[in-house]
Amino acid sequence: MYDHTRADDAFDMPSVLAEAARTINQPRSVEETLEAIAYAARSSIPGFDDVGISLMHADGKIETKAATGDLVWRLDSLQYGLNEGPCVSSLREEPVLLVDHLSHQQRWPRYVPDAVKLGLRSQMALRLYVDDAGTMGGINLYSTSSDTLSEDAPPAAQVFAAQAAVALGRATEVDQLNDALRSRQQIGTALGILMERYKLDEEAAFNFLARLSSHSNTKLRDIAARLVEDAAKTRDST
Repeated sequence: MYDHTRADDAFDMPSVLAEAARTINQPRSVEETLEAIAYAARSSIPGFDDVGISLMHADGKIETKAATGDLVWRLDSLQYGLNEGPCVSSLREEPVLLVDHLSHQQRWPRYVPDAVKLGLRSQMALRLYVDDAGTMGGINLYSTSSDTLSEDAPPAAQVFAAQAAVALGRATEVDQLNDALRSRQQIGTALGILMERYKLDEEAAFNFLARLSSHSNTKLRDIAARLVEDAAKTRDST
């Protein structure tokens, strides 16, 4: 990948982004994919020292899910707490924000002074569409070494963000499938326990679980998990 620490390196965008795509599309969990995206972005998009990945939940809360260094956590937390800054604005207003000469910016009057004190000189924030349901995240890129952004950074970042969205969507889909499989296996185990314990057939055992789920307003899989856990504790204590 491109060495972002060397100004004399020629930036070969096609080959750098192709390598980034191969890196982030390797089979991983969602958490591992998020981390891979953060590090690949730092290596692939010229001019930035640290990168973070944020996700915005349905209730509007924004959370950092991966970061290449401690500075990311501090700057992200600052923006969330103040409810202002390029990270927040890219998720709620403009999908792409390029911020050079940060110390001269007046758009975020509470964020900028504290960010500058932490050494930040320029920043880029891009919205990341995670899935078809409209879940949004963001790629936040921070520079403590330059007041200006490389002219290659915006186009590279936008192509990278599209690749990252695909990789994250695929990892999320696999994670959901695995979760569904685990839930199905757990429900099957719970049905077996009920059938043996109360001498029920499978349909009656399922209806029993469904009633418990409805009456307690608890997901069926959670009822099943609790039943399996309780059965294991009873077995271990005897």
